[in-house]
Amino acid sequence: MSDGTLPDRWSTVMHRRAVIVGLVVLQSLVHPAAQGHKIQVGYCGPLKSVEAVRAAGFDYLELGTTEIAMLSDADFEKAAQDVQRVGLRVPVTNLFLPATLKVTGPEVDRAQQMIYVKKAFARLARLGTEIVVFGSGGARRVPDGFPKGEAFRQLVEFGARVALEARQHGITIAIEPLRREETNIINSAAEGLALVEAVNDPNFQLMVDFYHLASEREDPEIIVRAKDHIRHLHMANPQGRVFPLDWDEYDYAPFFATLRKIGYDRRISVEASAKDFPVDAPRAIALLRRAFER
Repeated sequence: MSDGTLPDRWSTVMHRRAVIVGLVVLQSLVHPAAQGHKIQVGYCGPLKSVEAVRAAGFDYLELGTTEIAMLSDADFEKAAQDVQRVGLRVPVTNLFLPATLKVTGPEVDRAQQMIYVKKAFARLARLGTEIVVFGSGGARRVPDGFPKGEAFRQLVEFGARVALEARQHGITIAIEPLRREETNIINSAAEGLALVEAVNDPNFQLMVDFYHLASEREDPEIIVRAKDHIRHLHMANPQGRVFPLDWDEYDYAPFFATLRKIGYDRRISVEASAKDFPVDAPRAIALLRRAFER
């Protein structure tokens, strides 16, 4: 998971503020949907990025669940106030579980899992979070020699338990397929769909990350098969896992064609790094909105 790269020198941000505002205004004039569009475009980042994300024109910030859960009570109250002050919504979070909280293998501790999950969900509900992305490659990585079938069964059992808890907070868990370099179970959207169907709970669904889909060379047509279960999307240019900036820089067309085919109208978060965040962000937002209008 990448939190992206934000400029360290805020003087640079302030110097470019006029340029940013101009780009955002131009975007809204050229694409009226920017004011009343169905697709919401967000950014995956840490709490410290909230001001920059708002200034760049994103519709929301996708925070890390682990960051929120690990805060002291006082720091969480301050964070909640800061988010409210800036006026940026947090309808989605990612980075669900710390790598040390295992959900597969012989070291699973169900009691500790639920202590963490209950605390995390209670805080996220305060922030208005509706979707929690379940990537957490380290937590779900199957230990060497442990049966994959048993690990899958453990994921099903865990999914059922957390879905029940999530429902009490108005939250839906969305399993994220991850490329093989990041974990060794649920690497494709097809495998994620199989897990969703095995859990069989309305509060345990699927998300699709284009970076992982492309890395695994999975046919985007899986989106059509999984259409009733897709609740969220992540986006990056697979060539460097950077902000998507130009339609011709990568073969994005088949992916967005399938999304338009199923009438997807929820959210898509940029999970990528940027060479120049204040400049690249408005370009990525405009590109993604246009992608759903083609």
